[in-house]
Amino acid sequence: MVIVVGVTGGIAAYKVVHLVRLFIADGHEVHVVPTDDALRFVGLPTWEAISRHPVTTSVHDDVPRVRHVALGQKADLVVVAPATANTIASMAAGLADDLLGTTLLATTAPVLIAPAMHTEMWHHAATRANVATLRSRGVHLVGPDDGPLTGGDSGPGRMSEPEAIHATALDLLRPRELQHDLAGLTFAVSAGGTREPIDPVRFIGNRSSGRQGVALAVAAADRGARVLLAAANIEADVLREADRPDIEITRAGSAAELGTVMRRAAAEADVVIMAAAVADYRVAEASEQKLTKESGPPVLTLVENEDILAGLARQRRPGQTVVGFAAETATGDELLERGRRKRRRKGVDLLAINEVGWTKGFEAAENRLLVLGADDEVVTETAGSKREVADRLLDAVRNARGVE
Repeated sequence: MVIVVGVTGGIAAYKVVHLVRLFIADGHEVHVVPTDDALRFVGLPTWEAISRHPVTTSVHDDVPRVRHVALGQKADLVVVAPATANTIASMAAGLADDLLGTTLLATTAPVLIAPAMHTEMWHHAATRANVATLRSRGVHLVGPDDGPLTGGDSGPGRMSEPEAIHATALDLLRPRELQHDLAGLTFAVSAGGTREPIDPVRFIGNRSSGRQGVALAVAAADRGARVLLAAANIEADVLREADRPDIEITRAGSAAELGTVMRRAAAEADVVIMAAAVADYRVAEASEQKLTKESGPPVLTLVENEDILAGLARQRRPGQTVVGFAAETATGDELLERGRRKRRRKGVDLLAINEVGWTKGFEAAENRLLVLGADDEVVTETAGSKREVADRLLDAVRNARGVE
């Protein structure tokens, strides 16, 4: 396959050298198209040595071969990494003032961008509008991740790691019929964490950010499915990734609200995935007024919430696939045994055992899953970015449904 890698002027450009090496190791033909600003971070000789092809930024070089059009026409995939705020704006406006711009306009291949910028720039209304425009045109995104940024800052805007970009790119290089292997299916997906009110100020909750559930929703939509997403207390910057026409978002707060939303969604879904972290208990009677220290330490009477997942499994229609998540702090054989007991108790077709802890699973950029099938055997073991993990779980769903 022919892959064009566009590199723009961000500090993360140095990581793209490794990305190009990954593509080369796969046996792909790689052409690097840097911007002039990108060459201030990584020099032209490096790109030529790694890609094994001549590199230029100008539309005036190699004129007889009409290089400014030929690269785009030849490409099976175009990857832009890092994709700066300026590059994203230029792409949305259709500007073609350098070789990368003309290549992007000349290609009919899938385009994948890996945004990289400071958090304030990523959250700016102009950037959000430009990203929405690109998505509406079929441009794919990977990231950005939440983590350390240049200058000591931290937050959403960090370019995804080369391995995550590489994995997403390989998915896009699959034959088109496999890219849309979930077309015609409707997915009901829950994400986030429920909150059970104690009083108007406080609640019982958990640390789930909703990133894994949102990644599942986006991955299913990318693969052709219609998605009904039940979003339980997900921060705006995480949920924004699912803001697209093929994903219908319904918000929920408590376990009872989430149960109502998921039952409604499951009624028209082919696949149900309960990725949300649901509180096992709620306060029997929440206070209408804020509890104060003047009244002394409160005594909370807890009652058990309904088991949403088990209910959905009991009520599933013939041909419907129900997938559950189990967040566990156990390891090794104990982790597997806990998962097997939970899968049998819930009655689901697949159970994704999610190993969590103080620094893993919840609120982390990466995840690890063991997926049990209906016979309690491990059908998939996967680790990586939450998007990578999402795609591997969807592969297991596809296989469980007998889709080739």
